[in-house]
Amino acid sequence: MLGDALKATVVIDNRGGAGGSLGAEAVARSAPDGQTLLVGTVGTHAINPALYPKLPYDAVRDFSPVALVALAPVAVVVHPSQPVSNLADLVALAKRMPGKLNYGSAGAGTPGHLTGEMFKTLAGIEIQHVPYKGSAPAVTDLIGGQIQIMFDPLQSVLSNVQADKLRAVAISSKTRSAALPSVPTISESGYDGFETTAWWGVFAPARTAEAITATLAGEIERIVRSDAFRNRLEPLGVLATAISGDAFSRFQQSELAKWGKAARDAGIKID
Repeated sequence: MLGDALKATVVIDNRGGAGGSLGAEAVARSAPDGQTLLVGTVGTHAINPALYPKLPYDAVRDFSPVALVALAPVAVVVHPSQPVSNLADLVALAKRMPGKLNYGSAGAGTPGHLTGEMFKTLAGIEIQHVPYKGSAPAVTDLIGGQIQIMFDPLQSVLSNVQADKLRAVAISSKTRSAALPSVPTISESGYDGFETTAWWGVFAPARTAEAITATLAGEIERIVRSDAFRNRLEPLGVLATAISGDAFSRFQQSELAKWGKAARDAGIKID
């Protein structure tokens, strides 16, 4: 879509590793000419600065924020055999069995892990974190009964919830998801103001000319607000969300503060 809008060829270079840090570093070191962009995440631009003592880039100084494009809530899911139909049931069960329930996530320092840590502190419960190497093995173990709970972005568990292999008891966004409208938010389940989301946004290298970032932001916003883009994301549990310019910068700063505090409070560091 962006290539058509800019009448240019867009080449996608997937660089995994270190929670997205390798790809982020590559863009941070690129020429600020608008030709190299990063689809950054809540990990690369809000969580990693608190996790990695030797992060090879600065999430603020090394980038020019262009536009936020999507948000996804973290879902709290359990196996259907658990005597849990809502978040209050889950908290009550955890309090009856302190330290006995395990919750999985896609890995240490992921949005699911930190959301779980934030929630257990707020709810006053003791549940044990089990980190996995990605969402898929955690989902497999939850379905198989090796763990009892999982905190993970909604798109990773949605198909299993819809197939009744897992039960969603809450989501972490401010409002309910159109993909699971009957599932309440954590905030409306008795924990007012609780909100976390995974997110994706476009960043350019620092010192990219404002005229370039403004053009990019305008085209990206037009795409994000289109029915075609929204209709592709919302069935996955992902919300198309367009924020650009100073508003995107302020959003990132608030996310750095929120997730940084969560990581520090949980004592999480990754070498």
